[in-house]
Amino acid sequence: MTRPAAGVAGTHALVYDAVILAGGRATRLDGASKADLVVDGAPLLDRALTASAAAREVVVVGPPELADGLGKARPATPRHGAVPAVPPGPMPAARLTREEPPFGGPVAGLAAGLRALPAPGAPWVLVLAVDVPYAVHAVTALEHAVSREPGDGAHLVRDGRAQWLVGLYRRAALDAALDGTDAHGASMRRLVGALRCTEVTDPAGWSDDIDTPADAARLGVRPDR
Repeated sequence: MTRPAAGVAGTHALVYDAVILAGGRATRLDGASKADLVVDGAPLLDRALTASAAAREVVVVGPPELADGLGKARPATPRHGAVPAVPPGPMPAARLTREEPPFGGPVAGLAAGLRALPAPGAPWVLVLAVDVPYAVHAVTALEHAVSREPGDGAHLVRDGRAQWLVGLYRRAALDAALDGTDAHGASMRRLVGALRCTEVTDPAGWSDDIDTPADAARLGVRPDR
C-alpha cells in the first residue's frame, strides 16, 4: 500500500547502504554497456556512484569488466549547463558482484547486491538503476520522505508510474519480501508493490531511464568518454 508524499520537511541523518543495478542486457541499445554511456561528461556508472555518495557501503551488480570503472578519478566536463556534471576526483569506493546466473533481472540483481553488503547491514538501502542519469537529484527527496514517514521506504513516481529502481527501502522489509521468492525473473512490482512505501512524485524526470536510442538522445548521451 502506498501513500503520496507531502511537502519536504527537515531530515535527520539516515544510515543506508546502496545497491546499483548495472547488469542488464540493453537489447534495445544493441547490447551497449549502459554503465559506460556518457551524459554531461561522465559515464552513467560514475553518476550512480556519486548519487550514492552518502551511503555507508556501495555494491554494484554487473559484469566483471565494470571493476575497472570503480574508484577511478575522471574529469567531468558539463555539456549542457542545466544539470551539474559529476565532480572530478575519485568516485565513492564500491564493491562489484553479480547475480548467478547472469541477466536474472532487477530482483535477482538486488538480491545479489544485498548478499554482497557487509554484515551487519545498514537499516536502509538505496536502490538505483545505473541507466537513470539524473537520480542524484532524487536522493535528498527520498531521504526526506523516509525521515518524515518511514514505513518500508520511498520511491519515485513519474506520470503515475512507480519507479521502483529509484528508491530508498528499509533493509528488513526487502529481506522479508525476498524470503522464499525465486528472484530470477521476478518483477520489482511484485517484490516492492506490497510494501508500505511513500510515493515521491517526479515532475522533473529525475527517474527517466535510458532503454532506447531515443531515450539516449533525449537524455543527452554522447558517444565519447
